[in-house]
Amino acid sequence: MNSTSDNSCNNKESGTSKSKSDDGVCDVNDRLNNMSTADNGDVSVCANCGKEGEEINNICNKCSQVRYCNAVCKKKHKKKHKKHCEEYQRLAAEKHNEELRLAAELHDIELFEQPPLKEDCPICFLRIPTLDSGWKYNTCCGKVICSGCIHAPVYDNQGNKVDEKTCPFCRIPQPKSTVEADTREKKRMEKDDPIAIYNIGNYHRDGINGFPQDMDKALELWRRAAELGYTRAYCNIGYTYNNGRGVLDEKKAVHYTELAAIRGDGTARYNLGVNEYLADNMDRALKHFMIAVRGGYSDSLQRVKEMYSKGYVTKEGYMKALQLYQEYLGEIKSPQRDKAAAAREDCRYY
Repeated sequence: MNSTSDNSCNNKESGTSKSKSDDGVCDVNDRLNNMSTADNGDVSVCANCGKEGEEINNICNKCSQVRYCNAVCKKKHKKKHKKHCEEYQRLAAEKHNEELRLAAELHDIELFEQPPLKEDCPICFLRIPTLDSGWKYNTCCGKVICSGCIHAPVYDNQGNKVDEKTCPFCRIPQPKSTVEADTREKKRMEKDDPIAIYNIGNYHRDGINGFPQDMDKALELWRRAAELGYTRAYCNIGYTYNNGRGVLDEKKAVHYTELAAIRGDGTARYNLGVNEYLADNMDRALKHFMIAVRGGYSDSLQRVKEMYSKGYVTKEGYMKALQLYQEYLGEIKSPQRDKAAAAREDCRYY
């Protein structure tokens, strides 16, 4: 048996593996290997009469570990083989269950790690806010710029204020129509810009901006955007599979939502927390909500507050959530962003 588990067992024996979680799999693997009697080197042997040869190919249907000349030998050996066969099946099931447990444990380690934080604004170098109205994607240069820098006055190279609305990063005039904006976005898509690809996927989902409504095309574009690094695309894929917009697959919905959460999408993380909350898995729900709070997702803070009021979270846990959210605010707040939020509702950033 040449499985991954076998290799990890060999590493363990040589002192290169220190994972206690592998011990159960290795032990069962060793016992299964010791029980394997289907072949003798490269020669097949009948377990009943001992005859050797390539024609010994009648295998036990339940354990696949012994071979026979024919059905007659198989029937004669059945009673003698029964105990061995049942033990092998039991050990195989034990090994399988242990591998599933180990896989689930490793998955949880990855799932509940604090994901990377959002990138900084390329102009003010402060962290981009989580709230959608706190930033804007520019189809001219493909940059994500915070609401404060979008709202701030733009000056030319001589220090003169530019009255025409231009991109604060590349100084190209803003598109004057939806058609012009879409043309720019298509050009960005051709350059493998993941946000442009994601946005055009949204247009196909909704059938807007001159794009035909096509869920298959939307999913294709979202997958491409996600592979290029735009995490929110995974969230859209998960939502689509969960709500059945042309497709319905709960396993895929969970898979893509978890991918989005692992890579830092606050909405996906919040949704996972709500699912665990509804399933009465309060410890797991709290883990999700706390990670989302650190990422600046205020709805998760409200959920932690609700859990605290119902006795599911300690006072210390709730205070920790408040502290995490204050840390986030400390990283995104600036006077210029405050001015933008005061002037326009669509520039609110927390």
